[in-house]
Amino acid sequence: MKLRGWSATDVGLKRDHNEDSYVCNDALGLYAVADGMGGHLGGERASRMAVEVLEKEMTERLSAVDRVADPAAVAAAMKEATTQASLAIYESAQITPELAGMGTTLTGVCFHGQGLTLCHVGDSRAYLVRDGRARQLTEDHSWIQEQVRAGLLSPGDAMVSRFRNIITRSVGFEPTVSPDLLTVPVEPGDAFLLCSDGLSNYFSTEEIGRILAGQFYGEAGRALIEIANERGGDDNITCVIVYVGNSLEPQPKRD
Repeated sequence: MKLRGWSATDVGLKRDHNEDSYVCNDALGLYAVADGMGGHLGGERASRMAVEVLEKEMTERLSAVDRVADPAAVAAAMKEATTQASLAIYESAQITPELAGMGTTLTGVCFHGQGLTLCHVGDSRAYLVRDGRARQLTEDHSWIQEQVRAGLLSPGDAMVSRFRNIITRSVGFEPTVSPDLLTVPVEPGDAFLLCSDGLSNYFSTEEIGRILAGQFYGEAGRALIEIANERGGDDNITCVIVYVGNSLEPQPKRD
């Protein structure tokens, strides 16, 4: 299994700084997106710390793991790395008063053998695109999603609600965090999209599938960002696209 990742980020049209961060590490098979909160300094710091700690911890922990034979160890490593990121961010905020209350989303995947482990906190998202169709792998940790789950709000209304940015779980706001963990089987030809809500707020799952099916993956991130900006660009926009193949050369799916 060969991995190829592409990343793209943009400040959007309404913000003057970018509080998103990402990891796109083909050699490690690790990819993640983080969307910070807590003001200009806090949000930017929190998201950057999250991806830096995640990458550092996973590099160290995977060196002692046979990820093909022991995917459970990869999941344990992802969970512990996320916990360490949360503690580091929280402790930094305690030391520096102007960083009080900072935190971040964190949605990441680590590949192992014929599968991957997904670790998720917040409302950044992960999608699987297979045979031209997209499937959302994550469930938002947000007040809006709780309303949808309870049947109090339709998915369509949720997409336009002014409360859609209120998240109920984050990395760093508290010293500990409970990430969602999911193991996903992977097939050659699969593509995965990780993105902040500055992108996902403007697209349905079906539309994401259509766009990725009709684009070279190396160009799809910028294409998605351009469309998100055309539709408002209210937030920072970040995405990481990962293609899974049998060779180093990507072979994008097309309609």
